[in-house]
Amino acid sequence: MNTILNKGIYCLIIKLVQQREIRIGNLGIFQFPAGFYTYAGSAQINMKRRIERHLRKRKKLRWHIDYLLSYGNVTCVHTYRGVKYMECVLNHKIGRIANSIVPVKNFGSSDCSCVSHLHFFYDNPDPKISQFPMKTG
Repeated sequence: MNTILNKGIYCLIIKLVQQREIRIGNLGIFQFPAGFYTYAGSAQINMKRRIERHLRKRKKLRWHIDYLLSYGNVTCVHTYRGVKYMECVLNHKIGRIANSIVPVKNFGSSDCSCVSHLHFFYDNPDPKISQFPMKTG
């Protein structure tokens, strides 16, 4: 995990070891195959605390990502300088990685026009995400 900034955007890489059927809040119940998931988010106040919350196993299920994190393990966190809208820029970059699949529409994207902020990969996308040049905002 790279140095966590006070505010900005981030990408979680989550490994799900076995296929699971998971209820995602009010979105419904979905099949999640074993593999790697990426989630793009932002924290414009105290990003360190937000990421620490994501890494905890015991927490109140508040956001869509909390439901998936109940079963998966975060393997890597990338943080970037940037204002809130940059999480969508990051999300679109992730979506352009070869073999990216959107497993759940509207996941984590209720406050923007993105189809989803969750992407699925059979193979670990971290080597490609690690090389993303992100402009600061």
